[in-house]
Amino acid sequence: MRTTLELPDPLFARLKARAASERVTLKQLLHSYVEQGLSAAPERAGLTRSAARLPRLDGSPTIEAHQLSNAALIELLDP
Repeated sequence: MRTTLELPDPLFARLKARAASERVTLKQLLHSYVEQGLSAAPERAGLTRSAARLPRLDGSPTIEAHQLSNAALIELLDP
């Protein structure tokens, strides 16, 4: 299958130089890079969650645990 890529000139120049230094065609180099990228485990950066970053309120809560149902929350919002 054929496709068209639009690459910034500096990136294209780096790819072309890398292909020349490895003595492969640009097509072979890009094919290799795509294969490597798809074979690699997906990065989960930015998806980690930590309670340490959640906002915290000091003092006792004004809502009791039994008031946290959907129906109870609606009653609190719309008396």
